[in-house]
Amino acid sequence: MTRWALVLAVALLLSAGATIAPADEAAFATARQTMVERQLRGRDIVDPSVLRAMSVVPRHAFVRPDTLPAAYADRALPIDEGQTISQPYIVALMTQLLALGGTEKVLEVGTGSGYQAAVLAEIVPRVYTIEILPGLAASAAARLRELGYARVQVRAGDGYRGWPTEAPFDGILVTAGATHIPAPLVEQLAEGGRLVIPVGPTGIQELIVGRKVEGRLVTRVVAPVRFVPLVEPR
Repeated sequence: MTRWALVLAVALLLSAGATIAPADEAAFATARQTMVERQLRGRDIVDPSVLRAMSVVPRHAFVRPDTLPAAYADRALPIDEGQTISQPYIVALMTQLLALGGTEKVLEVGTGSGYQAAVLAEIVPRVYTIEILPGLAASAAARLRELGYARVQVRAGDGYRGWPTEAPFDGILVTAGATHIPAPLVEQLAEGGRLVIPVGPTGIQELIVGRKVEGRLVTRVVAPVRFVPLVEPR
């Protein structure tokens, strides 16, 4: 049986309510290492801490059973409530753009399935993540807890407004497309900290990285991206 045939078999078993056997986990681990080598290291992901995090976080645990065969493919996948889990390269790129040293406090806006939060938690000791959809927040919190990411704090709420009671943050990462950079997030960013956010109209945005210098956000455009829209106050 080929590796991908085995992964498909695992997907069918999971959809039927079965558990994953050690041999199946080995197949996923092989697929994950292939992802790191071809999609990340083979492109422009060079940060050792990001490569290590991507090599250990089980992306297959964060996708729906019907998409398991594509768990380590280089593309976004649908999750519950009409949302998506970003392609591995984008997760790695956005994490790398934060330029984390390993001691920071990071805020994520848009928890989704919890995958990006898990990647961050492999690098820094304090991760706070907000999800506007209560059902997704609850399932992500349970999933992260089951996988041992107890240091990730999950909250259901309006990510546009950030998490003021835990500010300031050394890094803020937004996983939904905004029409503009939210002022509350800039305010909650520590001096010298970095904000990574997709900005633009629905359907296509520009991935922007900004660094707070003397109270102002100095930004640059990194690449065109496509994210689900960030819910903004009316």
